[in-house]
Parts: sequence; structure tokens; C-alpha cells
Amino acid sequence: MALIELLIRSQTLITETELYVILPENTARFADEKGDCTGRIPTLYLLHGMSDDHSIWLRRTSIERYADEHGVAVVMPCGQLSFYTDMHMGDRYWQFITRELPAVCRSLFPQLSRRREDTFVAGLSMGGYGALKCGLRAPEVFSWAAGLSSGCDIAAIVQQNNDDGTYWQDVFGPKDQVKGSFNDLFAAAEDMAKGSGPKTNFYMWCGTEDFLYEQNVRFRDHMQALGLPLLYEESPGDHQWKYWDEKIQTVLRWLPLGKEEE
Repeated sequence: MALIELLIRSQTLITETELYVILPENTARFADEKGDCTGRIPTLYLLHGMSDDHSIWLRRTSIERYADEHGVAVVMPCGQLSFYTDMHMGDRYWQFITRELPAVCRSLFPQLSRRREDTFVAGLSMGGYGALKCGLRAPEVFSWAAGLSSGCDIAAIVQQNNDDGTYWQDVFGPKDQVKGSFNDLFAAAEDMAKGSGPKTNFYMWCGTEDFLYEQNVRFRDHMQALGLPLLYEESPGDHQWKYWDEKIQTVLRWLPLGKEEE
């Protein structure tokens, strides 16, 4: 594998932003009959949690080794504390993650596939929320989405915060307007179920001792009631890396790597 650290100028964020990219070095398996692998390598966009940055997956897991085993490119952007939203008072991280970032990566690395069937997203905690939202609100970009220990009920999180609410309002706007909004995963799931567009395949895992467990169960039930494609798993565990290191391997086994989308 090749590990590449990038500093790019984002036209959406209007600033420099950092990311890591893991690329397969042995591309023979992706090549066509002429030996060309341009536009053929599948890509996983991997999102970090609230207290971390783009380097955390490399520092706390063996994602580089896992990606090599599965033959997938991995893009790890920096989402700051944005919850991967177009912030009410702040930067447009939703547009960056779902529009600009894939375009920039495909331009810099033309071997990456442009097909939605080869484009995946996953994350943990805040990044789990972001990944599930990407799957629900941008299914034309991401065909498979996985959330680990995800913040699923953002309206409840905003209502329950114990500070003065300034941060949450900067991200999501007035707290009484979050429920039912574009950023509400429950509303997003309903919109996908009612729509005629493509349906993303979803995976969720949460530890039964995690402080976000109850939210994950409620969102699981909501997704299943709507008939959306979801594989849900839970097991003993709380909110820490020893579980996420294990479960990102599960995610990679779940993704349609080396086989056609089901």
C-alpha cells in the first residue's frame, strides 16, 4: 500500500485542509484486459469522531494493513467539529465531503473508480452520524454506508446538551428546528424510503454498554420499519477504539469488494 498525506486547498471550505489517502500498490487485480486500472479501484471514505482528526484511524487501528488485505483505497479527511454538515454558522463540510472531496480525489488519483457501486463511506461516533447521513442524503454518491457507535438522534443530542448551546446552534441552527430537518437521520430515512432514487446498503454496530446504544436501537427499528436495507449488529462494549478496530474489519468484509453489488 501507499500512504499519502495531502494538504489541499478546498474551494468549498475556502481554506487548506488535510487528509490521508491509502492506495493499493498492486493494481493488477483491478486492470482491464489492456492492463489499465484507471477508474477501477473501489474507495472507502472513512470519517473520524468528535474529538479526533484525519490521522486517528491510522494511529488507533491497523486500517492500512486491513485496506491492503481487501484491496481498497481509503480516504480519511479532516471534518473538524462539523458533524459533516453545512454548518449554520461555519463551513460547508457536507458539500466538501459529498461533492468536492470525491471529485478532488478522483482527479489526483485517476485510478479511483467514479462509480457509486465502488464508492463507500464509514465512520465512528460523530463520523458514524456523518457516514449514515451520507448514505441517506447522498445515495447517488455512496452505495454502501457503515456507522459504528453512531450519534443517530441528533435532535435528542442537541436538546440534551448541558452547555449554553452555542456550539450546537452554530452547527445545526436553532435546537427547536433540528428535528425533521435535513440533518435529522430519522427524517432522512423517511425521505429515502418514500423516494424513488437509489437505496444505499447500510451497516450499523454499537456496543451494548455504549452511551449511544439506545439511540442506535431506536434508529435500527426506524430503518427496519421503513424497509431500508440494513445489517445491524451489537455486542458487549462501550465507546472505545478496541471495538472500532475490530469492527472496521467487519465493515471491510461486508463491503462488496471483489464482487458485484448485491
